[in-house]
Amino acid sequence: MPSTTTNARPTLAAAPREILGKHVARLRRDGKLPAVVYGHGVASSSVTIDAHDFDLLRRKAGPNALVDLSVDGKKADPVLIHDVQVHPVTHRPLHVDLFLVQMTVELTVDVPLVATGVSPAIENDGGTLLHAIESVRIRALPDHLPQSIEYSIESLADFDTAIHVRDLAIPSDVTLLTDPDEIVAKVQAPRVEVEEPVAVAEGEGEGEAAEGAEGEAGEGAAEGGSEGGSSEG
Repeated sequence: MPSTTTNARPTLAAAPREILGKHVARLRRDGKLPAVVYGHGVASSSVTIDAHDFDLLRRKAGPNALVDLSVDGKKADPVLIHDVQVHPVTHRPLHVDLFLVQMTVELTVDVPLVATGVSPAIENDGGTLLHAIESVRIRALPDHLPQSIEYSIESLADFDTAIHVRDLAIPSDVTLLTDPDEIVAKVQAPRVEVEEPVAVAEGEGEGEAAEGAEGEAGEGAAEGGSEGGSSEG
């Protein structure tokens, strides 16, 4: 399955928010998450959503999933989770931007790429998969936005082969905006460490040779002296 989309939209309830600025910390302590709803030609509005419900929603819904948002129990409108500010340490959501979409107007979004299969260059030759890009930019109607685009890496049989954007299976109702010649993935050859020969210090070998020569000469002289003494006697 090259791409995944969703038809059943998740729902989210929100309440109007009057607390702004630094005072929103009080809302977070009460389990509420501050958010802003905005859109083209629509005045932005400050709301709060249940932090636990939002966590559950993010786990189930894809990055480009449309959500039916109901504010104060009114008729639900489709929104896209446009941006989530998170705490730098705990990574818990701090603030959410919800973009109010028009179902007849195309949106431009980034769609994550998902690699599948096994590459022979990795399995047999010990290579490492390199992801040159991890998403592509597309344009489509809100209810046609893919949640991900899959591609197989089984064609990566050697270190010279690469998968390009043009090789991806893009749905017919989606317009690709990323350069088709851009590389998506390839396999890097394993690093081969070459052991360098141990360098001999200059003069070290010559000194040893000289010492050996002197030793041999000394031994010869001693032997000669001994023989001479015995002959004189």
